[in-house]
Amino acid sequence: MKTAEIRELTVAEIKERIEAARVELNRLKLNHAVSPVENASVIRNSRRDIARMLTVLRQKETLN
Repeated sequence: MKTAEIRELTVAEIKERIEAARVELNRLKLNHAVSPVENASVIRNSRRDIARMLTVLRQKETLN
């Protein structure tokens, strides 16, 4: 998810997406521990997406 797309979302929507992404990341990590994922960069990209969303959320909260 691009930063511009995240900035268009409301604070509530960003929080929902962060929670969903965290659940997905935990699922990916568990599956990777059991049997290696073919493309491990998916885990890295998921972590980075969460970080982007948290950054934009923090920016929106401090501006208001």
